[in-house]
Amino acid sequence: MKDVILGLVGVGRIGVMHANNIAALNEVLNPQGIRVRLRLTDVAEEHARTVAAGLGADFLPSVQALLASGLDGLVIATGTGTHPELIRAGVDAGIPVFCEKPVALNVADARPVLDYIRDRQGVVQIGHQRRFDAGYLEARRAYQAGELGWIHSLRAVTCDMTPPPVEFLASSGGLFRDCSVHDFDILRWLTGREIVEVYAKGSNNGDPAIGEAGDVDTALALVTFDDGTVGTVSATRYNGAGHDVRLEIQGSRASLMVGLDDKTALASAESGVTFPAGQPHLTFAERFESAYRSEMAAFVELILGRRDNPCTPEDAVAASRVADAAQESLATGVPVRVAVSVAS
Repeated sequence: MKDVILGLVGVGRIGVMHANNIAALNEVLNPQGIRVRLRLTDVAEEHARTVAAGLGADFLPSVQALLASGLDGLVIATGTGTHPELIRAGVDAGIPVFCEKPVALNVADARPVLDYIRDRQGVVQIGHQRRFDAGYLEARRAYQAGELGWIHSLRAVTCDMTPPPVEFLASSGGLFRDCSVHDFDILRWLTGREIVEVYAKGSNNGDPAIGEAGDVDTALALVTFDDGTVGTVSATRYNGAGHDVRLEIQGSRASLMVGLDDKTALASAESGVTFPAGQPHLTFAERFESAYRSEMAAFVELILGRRDNPCTPEDAVAASRVADAAQESLATGVPVRVAVSVAS
């Protein structure tokens, strides 16, 4: 039995989810002769000890102690502002790193991190979990197989049921950086094309504190790709019907909708139509439960040398570049060109 030891930094909401998914990996990997062991740390020591005890994991008192304990990989699930420092620490330890998106608060802060990783030949996977969602995978396959023809329109939607705490929003970088960056990433990944221009508008009709924190609660971006194709990316913090993530791809031959199932958070106004009939998802964790598990399994496969990196830091920064442009357009009210090269 081969042990793979993962260290986890941060056991907030998403960190606990990753910890549970890491623990569950053994159900899949044990038959392959692989056992995954978890060690974790967090500045909220009492909470972290409780999480560790519940999962049969080891608690370590600091990041330094965690890295010195002999890890095969490091998982970073802390606040965005800490990502650059922790990525560098993992790279310096000579182990593969998984870090939740984004690499840094903005592209300017991310550039030196990319240089650091490249100079030291580090291996870093960034967490864009939609790349592992069955619907997005099928849409990408269908497009690449030519089943949709050429794409004439794309409509991406990400709607949270309720907003996160205002304290989080004040440091999130804005709705496009925090939320729509997932859509920007998946549009690039699915089409294989770059977004070269963004024109954004937003509104604030919910909690006034969101506006006071410098953010909007609802926004729409018109994006233009390098071949002239257009699309829209919309997001809101106030979708009372439930958590709603969809992508409509309309092609010259056929159209597909990702996220259209019995749990879709919408209703038909047409007489006699009862679809969708299920209970909508309430949070992103429910909507992408399977994708998050697959994402962490992919990280273990990356550690073992069984697969290529499914989301490089360069990929993530390219999506963040579009998000930065969208935030700039939102603030200025004019379209903003997006530099394609992650080195620019």
